[in-house]
Amino acid sequence: MPLAHIYLMEGRTEDQKRAVIEKVTAALVEALDAPRQNVRVVIQDIPKTNWGIAGETAKDLGR
Repeated sequence: MPLAHIYLMEGRTEDQKRAVIEKVTAALVEALDAPRQNVRVVIQDIPKTNWGIAGETAKDLGR
């Protein structure tokens, strides 16, 4: 059972997340010849205060 764990900075819409789930699923089905019903995709939203870039939080950088 393929499992893809995707980390995203908070702020994506539900439609964007649906698109990621669909496209990642399709890629795993194609690349691994895995049955679609066996593919799992987990999206984890990370708060901007918990996302570090070059020693600063994404929130402090205005991301």
